[in-house]
Amino acid sequence: MAFGVGLSIGTVNTVCATAADKSGKYPPGRRGAPPTTWRTTLTFDSSGTARVGRIPRHGRVITEFADLTQRGAPVARVGHRALSAADLVATVAYSVIEEVLGKAPAGGETGIAVTHPAGYSENLVADLRTALNGVGLEDALLVAEPIAAATWLQAERGPLTPGLALIYDLGGSGLDVTLVRVGAGTPTNPIVGLPLHSEEYGGRAFGGLVAKQMRRATGSAVVSRVQSDADAGDLRTEHIERSLRLVYKCLRIADVTMADVDRVLVVGGAARPPEVAAVLSAQLARPVVVASDPERTIADGAAIAARQAMLAQDSNGHRPHSLTGFFRRVTRVAAL
Repeated sequence: MAFGVGLSIGTVNTVCATAADKSGKYPPGRRGAPPTTWRTTLTFDSSGTARVGRIPRHGRVITEFADLTQRGAPVARVGHRALSAADLVATVAYSVIEEVLGKAPAGGETGIAVTHPAGYSENLVADLRTALNGVGLEDALLVAEPIAAATWLQAERGPLTPGLALIYDLGGSGLDVTLVRVGAGTPTNPIVGLPLHSEEYGGRAFGGLVAKQMRRATGSAVVSRVQSDADAGDLRTEHIERSLRLVYKCLRIADVTMADVDRVLVVGGAARPPEVAAVLSAQLARPVVVASDPERTIADGAAIAARQAMLAQDSNGHRPHSLTGFFRRVTRVAAL
């Protein structure tokens, strides 16, 4: 049985998904359903053992390290070791996989894929590759997030006719927009134009808008709360409408129009509210696809990619040192 594990390590949450054939419901050797979501936080005990997702009352918790592009990324000291942001991401990956599998990950037994933003430079991807190697995940795939999302789309809604999909990834810390080729004949690097990122949109940005509106509200706290709840839908609609600027910029860079796009795939934890898909469907006039839990889509696609790579290697009768050759890394950086 080929089994795949996929991880999406975001600034706010880390999501892990698994993919198996019909005979394998849970990871090999594990009884019961594994956890799926963690807060992207790290703590280390006195022995240097890492714990993911905990926010202790006392002691230091490390956060805000998942985005390797940020300046002044946190560095942790564990004993005599200094861990970079890439090292912290790799530590999260290893710890989560170990918890999901119920044992330390071993090379060759399970396909593993870890996703990263499509806008990472070649150097950042290399840093992440080195960090994963350092924790024993040498065989883990590195897959750009929109490519993982497109892999889910192909597996769940395919076979797809050749064309363009716009991946609208609305997460807790920002919005990523990417054009990806899908269907038969997809090139090794399916991304068209440049992936774009903005922190002006997403869960945190919307929370800031809601807080600002409530501060402006007059009257008692009860009235303000009722008014905020009533206006939240309209406020979110305006928020998503403004985000279309990033969509149209992505199209201009790729020298295409929405008429050239066959479908819009909406992913990310902040994409759950129905207003998100409704606005995109109405404004872009293209079919919109949203999974039942859009926060899981990228991790699900990564797990599918990892399992597909395992099956491909098994059919070839050999297993190379690294699986990364199955997916070409995207190295161009989007500058807003």
